[in-house]
Amino acid sequence: MNNNMEEKEICEVSATDESTLKNIKESMYDEETINRLAQTFKALADPTRLKIIYVLSKQPLCVCDIANLLDMTQSAISHHLRLLRNLRLVKFKKEGKMVIYSLDDDHVLQLFKQGMDHVRHD
Repeated sequence: MNNNMEEKEICEVSATDESTLKNIKESMYDEETINRLAQTFKALADPTRLKIIYVLSKQPLCVCDIANLLDMTQSAISHHLRLLRNLRLVKFKKEGKMVIYSLDDDHVLQLFKQGMDHVRHD
């Protein structure tokens, strides 16, 4: 990028509306909330975890089925599921000797779908 382009992207005058800035600042989320959101996006930045979210969006599955679908070991899948579970993106229930995972709630699916819509947008 040449210097002319960079200069055009910077304000040349200061014309801020103090009232607007004050309102925005007062409405900002607290650090803990922002950090939790950042951790969620960080977790979703991993292709394997996105694949797990995708397969669980189709139906609840056990670890062995997810491992089979993604051609990975159960141990590797369990590691990813633990992180997703700690961030409340997936949940599990025991059915006899099986552990069945599902998406924690519809928000997780909406995050996935909106992200996919964004990257697939022409």
